[in-house]
Amino acid sequence: MHLDAKNRVFILKSIILTVRTGPDRRSGRGFFSCLLLAATLALMAGGCSSTPLGFPKKDPDPYRDVRLREGDAVKISFPGTPNLDSTQVVRRDGNLTVTLGGEVMAMGKTPAELQKEILDRFGSQLAVSQVVVTPASSSYPVFVTGAVLRPGKITADHPISALEAVMEAGGLDYTKANLKAVTVLRLVEGQIVNYRLNFKDSLKGPKSDPFYLKPSDIVYVPEKFSWF
Repeated sequence: MHLDAKNRVFILKSIILTVRTGPDRRSGRGFFSCLLLAATLALMAGGCSSTPLGFPKKDPDPYRDVRLREGDAVKISFPGTPNLDSTQVVRRDGNLTVTLGGEVMAMGKTPAELQKEILDRFGSQLAVSQVVVTPASSSYPVFVTGAVLRPGKITADHPISALEAVMEAGGLDYTKANLKAVTVLRLVEGQIVNYRLNFKDSLKGPKSDPFYLKPSDIVYVPEKFSWF
């Protein structure tokens, strides 16, 4: 069956959105086989955007894209009134307490969205209308597939690079892996973008900047081409 570029991109979008919204129990060989299939289809699809090798390199702040969950801790800072600063935990009901005297719904929001809601609700009480929300502890999933020893889901509790994620997946299968054509697949504003990385340069070449992953990124390590 032939799939055009539009349909191949649609398949990968659907899988990434399922990963982002679905329960953590989504695991197993069958699911990751689907991820591998989606990665392959996306790379074949002409509708995917590609970027120069290793771009962007410096982006160690994936947490701005993380949606808060129960148990996540966030630091709420008020630059104009530092005595109101506090670290709060998202409760089971999804709310957290603001020291200005109220609660806000945090579950499902990004730090930027929570920051805006706090400012909208309590900004009139502040001498300086500014609030900064920073995750103190959180986690997000990324996926590694292809020529690695333990393909699957990695739960990162700190900024993690593509190479670090591969190491968490057991490392490269050096008998099969094409180190020069590692690809990171990312959903950006409704479009699948693929970033090409050269792990051979990173491992053996001069010092290079890490490529940091964002939530639900898929790292695909292709196999070497062979006629046999």
